[in-house]
Amino acid sequence: MTDPVRIVYVIGTRPNFVKTAPVIAAMRERHPDGHHVIVHTGQHYDRAMSEIFFEELGVPTPDHMLEVGSGTHAVQTARTMERLEPVILAEQPDLLVVPGDVNSTLAAVLVASKLQLPIAHVESGLRSFDMTMPEEVNRIVADRFSKYLFMHSEEAAENLRAEGIPDERMHMVGNTMIDTLVALRDRIEAADSPGKLEVTPGGYALVTLHRPALVDGPLLGETVAGLAALSEAMPVVFPVHPRTRKMMEAAGGGAEAPNLLLSEPLGYVDFLSLVAGAGAVLTDSGGIQEETTYLGVPCFTLRANTERPVTIDLGTNELLGLDPSAIASIPERLAARPASPLEPPPLWDGRAAERIAEVLLPAYADPERAITAST
Repeated sequence: MTDPVRIVYVIGTRPNFVKTAPVIAAMRERHPDGHHVIVHTGQHYDRAMSEIFFEELGVPTPDHMLEVGSGTHAVQTARTMERLEPVILAEQPDLLVVPGDVNSTLAAVLVASKLQLPIAHVESGLRSFDMTMPEEVNRIVADRFSKYLFMHSEEAAENLRAEGIPDERMHMVGNTMIDTLVALRDRIEAADSPGKLEVTPGGYALVTLHRPALVDGPLLGETVAGLAALSEAMPVVFPVHPRTRKMMEAAGGGAEAPNLLLSEPLGYVDFLSLVAGAGAVLTDSGGIQEETTYLGVPCFTLRANTERPVTIDLGTNELLGLDPSAIASIPERLAARPASPLEPPPLWDGRAAERIAEVLLPAYADPERAITAST
């Protein structure tokens, strides 16, 4: 009889809570005797960006809180590594599981690699081919050093092969972010966030903006002005990321417009209720491009590139470029869109985490039944 498997899950930001919650649940359900350790780095640390997500997603209270907070990329990464290494040494896990492409992911991969600990990377193979994006560096490093690469779209496999990564490390499992959406769909529909804000379902635009390229310079003021102008055509709901709000305040605040509704960040259920009811979503987020694709909501991405080209190929998402003036074209672009809903990508069906567990648990909970592929 083998000893119970010991697994450490490292998460630190709002989107990665969403991606990892179903994985933790699937692994705990299939291996309840295992030692499942959750490490919250604290990269997102205010209640609206972290605690409420643990509560809503049903993730157990983290076993370790690193409280790394904000800082430059170097400071945040180094602080996470410094605080994570003693946790890994104390827990002595068999495997480390990390999602996504944030600094917490990079730090965890570097610590685990130097300790020769196997790594499973959820959401592997995404590439924007823009090395000015810190996330691109983090993705490449995570995929280079991970033993298990869990992918959610075909172009991810092409990207990894181009980097010389062998197929036996790749596993096409689907999208764990969609797992969470599927699991909470009834609660999302019952939340009625549009009704609470007194906006008409299908008649408003929802906005999220947080990336440095957009919010750390003069483009932010132009963008807010563009949103105010768009609100003359349709109400605009803008839950403001803490970092974006800080930059807006430093620049003198936002534009005044009666139909531009600025709010604090929302919890997962309330926010997805707004996404599901939106007539359009404007974002610079990667995950929201995926959620809108699953929900069939038109998405416009205010970036020059995307690491989610599957959303472009399906026609649910359009790149506007890093160009605030393009916001004015959203009503015209909406009018030109086909009305018929599209099918989500293959395996975006709410069962990705189950497929991950089917790969990992035989390899660690029962090594004699180890498998190396998933369908």
